Amino acid sequence: MKTILCFGDSNTFGTNPAGGRHPRHVRWTGRLQKLLGEDYYVIEEGMGGRTTVWDDPLEPNRNGLRFLPVALQSHQPLDMVILSLGTNDCKTIFQAEPRVIAAGIGALCDEVLHFPYREGYPIPKILIVSPIHIGDAVKDSIYITFDRSSAVKSHELSSHVEKVAGQRNCLFVDASQVAVPGQQDQLHMDEESHRALAEKLYEVIQEYFKSHANV
Repeated sequence: MKTILCFGDSNTFGTNPAGGRHPRHVRWTGRLQKLLGEDYYVIEEGMGGRTTVWDDPLEPNRNGLRFLPVALQSHQPLDMVILSLGTNDCKTIFQAEPRVIAAGIGALCDEVLHFPYREGYPIPKILIVSPIHIGDAVKDSIYITFDRSSAVKSHELSSHVEKVAGQRNCLFVDASQVAVPGQQDQLHMDEESHRALAEKLYEVIQEYFKSHANV
């Protein structure tokens, strides 16, 4: 059985743009589990507001770099880690440019690659998911730490994140190519986008493990 850790923010948690949380079978993690089947174990580690490396004074305990080692320790051995972060780094309070946000994702990759796994356990393959675009109307939503500049940054992220993935030999998926934010809050994916993202990730994961079956 291949074990995959999905480490992300509210779009991994499954926040519904219409309110509440999508059920497990709707979330991309649950859909991915169903697509991959019983030969895979998909672990969902999503948290609303999670950043790559930043401490948010308005939403404490959301620093991804601080929690990732705990997740790696508790869920090892792992065959793959999916990192799906970056949206919350676009908040106005961080004033982070796209290449700085990408560097935060790089720091998470380095943690996965250099973590002291138990003897005999593999270093998991990393699949980086560059986030969906934030809608321009987010400035009118309940999420007060996002504005139009946040949306602009989200549109510029993927090329910088893809570069980080290439530098570390990570797999890469640009979620914005298959999924969009819901109209209600301009941040979170609806059911259709969760389906589309799960199907894209399934293709990439299947191809990777198929090509490395005897490695």
